[in-house]
Amino acid sequence: MSVRMSHGASGAVRRFAGWVARGSVGHPLMDGIDYWTELAESASQMETCFAIFMNVLELDDQGEPINEKYAERRAAVFLYQYCTGELPPGEPELEGWEVELY
Repeated sequence: MSVRMSHGASGAVRRFAGWVARGSVGHPLMDGIDYWTELAESASQMETCFAIFMNVLELDDQGEPINEKYAERRAAVFLYQYCTGELPPGEPELEGWEVELY
């Protein structure tokens, strides 16, 4: 039996892709950081960013997202750390399960 992604989950992924493409992911955390310049040479970092979003995203029993903004923030933490070499103030380190590539 196959199960399709819910409209809410599909929308969460679409919105995240749009935020990444527009350079507004993690607003306001990433304000002033041009991550596109950094990622232009390393597509694998973009892949990791999306993996973090999907690994952190939680769905309820109906398949609807319940922590979309938190999943976005954790992906933005990765981008911030990648671009600046340090964690954003007050943010915990990313955990292994968050950055796992399946």
